[in-house]
This record gives sequence, structure tokens and C-alpha cells, in this order.
Amino acid sequence: MRSTSSSALNRRARRARRRTQRRSAVVAASLAVGLIATAGFTAGGSVSQAQASSDTSAFGAFELASFTTTTDPVAVVTEDGTDAISTEAHDAIAAAAASAEAADAIAEAIDDSGLKLESDTTEVDTTDLVAAAARLEGSLDLPAPLVPGLTAEVTTLIASVDGEVVGLKEALAEAKKKKAEEEAREKARLEAEAKAKAEAEAAAAAASSSSSSSSSSSSASSSPVPSGGGGASPAQAKAIAKTMVANRGWGGDQYACLESLWQKESGWNYKAYNSSSGAYGIPQSLPGSKMASAGADWQTNAATQISWGLGYISGRYGTPCGAWNHSKAYGWY
Repeated sequence: MRSTSSSALNRRARRARRRTQRRSAVVAASLAVGLIATAGFTAGGSVSQAQASSDTSAFGAFELASFTTTTDPVAVVTEDGTDAISTEAHDAIAAAAASAEAADAIAEAIDDSGLKLESDTTEVDTTDLVAAAARLEGSLDLPAPLVPGLTAEVTTLIASVDGEVVGLKEALAEAKKKKAEEEAREKARLEAEAKAKAEAEAAAAAASSSSSSSSSSSSASSSPVPSGGGGASPAQAKAIAKTMVANRGWGGDQYACLESLWQKESGWNYKAYNSSSGAYGIPQSLPGSKMASAGADWQTNAATQISWGLGYISGRYGTPCGAWNHSKAYGWY
């Protein structure tokens, strides 16, 4: 189970505060715009009455006509307006709320995943959108010609926020895909190493049996493989490797490359040690302890060393010939 980090808790707390602030902003904006609208209509009405009782002014007719047009506004119906301006305004307010929620949702999903995205950005700033939506909601009782501009502002900000949300969703999906691929590779590696180790032990046992039956005595350089698949002479190590190469589906040409490569590296001596670099064993693992992934007996078991070495070659160069070509070109593999 993944523990929630303090940074994740802080981010969630910030989002909770933003949601509270949004509600406050909507209420405040609605009250402010409502007061402005009320003040405007009241002033308009009183001036119109003054102009109506003062028809002796030189500009009375002009002033009366001017205030007649503004004291009879076409207002947007807040709840059930069906005209185009009302519909677009209500739709924009609803869409703004949905966009803000989507921004919070993707930020929480990223926190919960525990994954690191390629981008450092894990949240979408919805401050401007929330403020614009609050202004639009507070303007629904204003004259209709004043509303479309506010609606357009909200619509533009919605598009921007939605675009950032889509980007974060894609980044999260990519991070999840990458993690799944890494887990699959690690699982395949472990399975391959387990299989290779089993094959190595079987090959070592077969080599020991063959060596024992072919001669009742042998020199130290060609002594049988100890029980359990331990150390082996160079000839026995090559026999083990030949079997393991064939088990991997590689042909004789690949074994020939492997034989040349490890002859150059260690002379097929499972005890070979390079004092200058610290490389160890038949494949000259650097450091030698890397071979522990193939078996705890990596220091004394030729089969374990060969199993690890073939896995290393397969993962880095594809085939023994690929590794041998690199070694000839650069002096190492």
C-alpha cells in the first residue's frame, strides 16, 4: 500500500481551500454585480422622473429619449431564460463548474497514482476560470447586451483549462504505461534467470556425468564438475555454455562467438579476477556481485556465472556475436 506523502496532503488541502474560495467568490461576485445593477436601475429611474418634470430644459427632449432606452432593459432571466443569450450564459456557467471539477479530479488521480510525470506540473490553475464564472453568474440580471462578453470570456477559459486537463490525463496514462512495461520487463527477467539457472544446473549435472563416465581419472584442469554444479574446468564450462546457448535457440555460430569472447575475457576460468578493475568470473562481471541475481553461489559455480553472462549479453547486445563484435571494436563488452 502506498503511503500518502506530506506533499500530496498539502496539495489536497490547497484544492479544498480553492473549492471553498470558489463558493465564496461566486456569492461575492453575485452580490456585487447585483448591487451595481440595482443601483444603476434606481439611478436611471430617478433621473428619468426628474427629466419628465423638467421639460423646459433646452436639452430636455434629448435627455428624456436617452434615459428611456436605458430604463427599459432587456434582462436575462436567471432560472429559465430560453433566449440565446440566457441559454449560452447558463451553459457556460455549468461547463465552467465541470471543468474546475475535472481539474481537481486529475490532480487527485496523479497524487493517488504515486507516479512521477515527465512534466513537473501536476495541477491546473482554475483561478481565472472560477472568477470569470462568478462574474457571469452575478450578471444574469443585467441588460442582455452586457452578458455575451462575459460568456465569451468564460468559454475561452474553459477551453484553456480543458486542454491542460487533457494534457495531464495523457501524461498520467503514459506514466502508467511506462510503469507497466517496466514491471513486465522485470518479471520477464526474473523468469528468464530462473529458467536459465535451472538449465545451467541440468547442464552442469550432464557435463559431470559425461566427464565421469569418459575417464576414471583426470587432471586438475579437466576434473569433473563437483556435485551440485559447482566449479568446472574451462572445457567443462564450455560444455555447459554450449548446452545453454542451444537452449536459448542460438546456433553454433553464436556459440563460436561466445567461446572467443570469454576466452579473451577470462580463459573460461570461473575464478578469473581482474585486480585492476575488480571484474570476476568467466563473463568478467563488473562488479562480480552482479552475478548474485543468478545465484548465491556466483563465486564458485561456473554454471551460475554462465547463466548470468548469457542473460547480460542477451539484454545488452542481443546475441553473443553482437557482444563479440563490440568487444573487438572497443576492447570491452
